[in-house]
Amino acid sequence: MIPLDEDKVVRAVEKASKFVVSVSTVTLVSDYMFYSMPVSGIGSGIIYDERGFIVTNNHVISEARQISVTLSDGKIYEGKIVGGDPLTDVAVLKIPRTDLTAAEFYDSNKLKVGQFVLALGNPFGLVGGPTVTAGVISALKRRIQAKGGPIIEELIQTDAAINPGNSGGPLINLEGQVVGMSTAIIPYAQGIGFAVTSNTVRRVADEIIRFGRVVRPWLGINGVDMNPGIAEYYNLAVDFGVLVVSVIEKSPAYYADIRGGDIIVQVDGERIINMSDLLTILWKKRVGDYVVIKVIRGEREISFNVRLEKSPFY
Repeated sequence: MIPLDEDKVVRAVEKASKFVVSVSTVTLVSDYMFYSMPVSGIGSGIIYDERGFIVTNNHVISEARQISVTLSDGKIYEGKIVGGDPLTDVAVLKIPRTDLTAAEFYDSNKLKVGQFVLALGNPFGLVGGPTVTAGVISALKRRIQAKGGPIIEELIQTDAAINPGNSGGPLINLEGQVVGMSTAIIPYAQGIGFAVTSNTVRRVADEIIRFGRVVRPWLGINGVDMNPGIAEYYNLAVDFGVLVVSVIEKSPAYYADIRGGDIIVQVDGERIINMSDLLTILWKKRVGDYVVIKVIRGEREISFNVRLEKSPFY
C-alpha cells in the first residue's frame, strides 16, 4: 500500500472532474450482407480551453459519423471534429459553449518513474461521473504500435487501471494537473496502460486548432536502420544510425548536401540509433528550425546545419 494524503487525492479528483468529459460516438459498419448498421462507442475527453475545444484520442472519433460530448454538469453537446493526428493519437473536438473550465497541463518533461498518478475517465460507458483509478508511472518514453496503425512514440506507461472507455481521459498528478492522456491498454495484461504525454497533447492540439492538422518538419531522405549485418556486408564504419538510401530532390537534406550512403548518427547532439529515433527528434522541432545533423561519410565525420521545411506528406 502506498502511503498517501487522502485529502490531497480527493482535491485533485474534484479539480479534474470539472474538465473530464464523456465522448459518445456513432459509427456505421457493414455486415456480411453489406448492410450498414450504426454502432455506438464511448470514450473520454479533456476540456482544452474555455472556448469549447476538447482533446481526446484520434482512434475514438476517427470513424465517427456522430459525436456527443457530455460535460460534468450533465449537459450534452454535439461535437465537431477540428482535426486528428494518427501518429500521436490526438484529436480535437469543438462544442458550442465558451465558459468551460479548462484543464491545467503539467510539463511532462519533468515526470519521473515512480511518480503517483490518477487516471480519470468513463470506463465501459458507466454513468454518474468519471471513474478514478490510482497507480504510478511505470516507465517513460515507451513506444507501441496501434493495431493496423502507426507506431506511437514517447508514451507514459502506468499501472493505473485503464479500461475501455478511458481512452482520451486524463492522467493527472496529485495537484490535479494533466500529465498525460490515456490512449491504450494491452489486452489480458495486468497493470500495463499507456498515455500520450501532456507536452505532446498540447503541441498537437495547438497545431490542429491553428491549422486543422499537425504541420510536421521534413528532412527529405529515404533511409533504413543500420545494424551489424549491413555494416559488415558493406564494410561501413558504424553499425548504428540511419543509412541514407536516397535524398529527395529540392528537400532540406538535398540543399544541405546530405548524400545517399551517409549514415546519420546525431541530431543536435542526440545519438541516433535508428529511424524511430530520428523521427522522434525531428517531430519535436518546428518548421523553420535549424538542426545540426552529424553523419559518417566513408571514414569522415561531417556535420550539416539543416533548415527544416514543412512536410508535404503528413
